[in-house]
Amino acid sequence: MTRLKSDRGTALIETALTLPILLLVSIGIVEFGRAYQTQQVLTNAAREGARVAVLPSQPPGAVETRVHDYLVAGQIPLGEDHTPTITVTATELSIGAGATTAGSKVTVSYPYSFMVLQPVARLVVPGSSLGSSFTMSVSAEMRNEQ
Repeated sequence: MTRLKSDRGTALIETALTLPILLLVSIGIVEFGRAYQTQQVLTNAAREGARVAVLPSQPPGAVETRVHDYLVAGQIPLGEDHTPTITVTATELSIGAGATTAGSKVTVSYPYSFMVLQPVARLVVPGSSLGSSFTMSVSAEMRNEQ
């Protein structure tokens, strides 16, 4: 009977020690899944922009409009802190046997920040850079249509 009385608070202490670790792992899974989804939407937006860039006689700004529309459809937050940079450059693509052809490369850069991971990391370790903002940059390159 005395043994049961002495083990009474053990479960509470074990829960108190493991619950923060479990929550941090769960938050990390959600945050990195969100980052991966954002990277996939940016990649597809760059591809869509490249598809427009390779077409002849496109009006100025058509690529930027297509990329922006795709980001909005992909529910990527846009605003003052989250403004994507879209660049279109002319390139030379190798088509084999030493031959090249004209192409277009669309690069989309997006400032990404974690929603929960950064504040939680700063609570645990003041001044921590874990979860700090960074720039995701993706590009797509395609051969120009004739």
